[in-house]
Amino acid sequence: MVMNKGKQKLFENQAQILKALGQPTRLQILDLLKDGERCVCEIFPAIEQEQANVSKHLTILKQSGILESRKEGLRVIYWIKNKEVIDLIKGVSLMLKNQAREQREILSHL
Repeated sequence: MVMNKGKQKLFENQAQILKALGQPTRLQILDLLKDGERCVCEIFPAIEQEQANVSKHLTILKQSGILESRKEGLRVIYWIKNKEVIDLIKGVSLMLKNQAREQREILSHL
């Protein structure tokens, strides 16, 4: 079976977004931004990371279309572009809870 180019491009774009999410620091950043926009000067101390490291992760999230930003004087403000990403992360958390529950059930029968 040959996959059409449109579907292949869709899979590539999905993989790019999932790859951007596949790093704990980036998930911390998104957790911090889920309640609203923040200046980069607030983000790096809040997640206890170096500014250069946080900036690298913010760039990856922005390039993948997950975040947006604007400059206000010397400040750069970031926010989540598509709130659906939070639903995706919540879905992963639910999967982890279900897996933990299944493991507890298995262990209770030992």
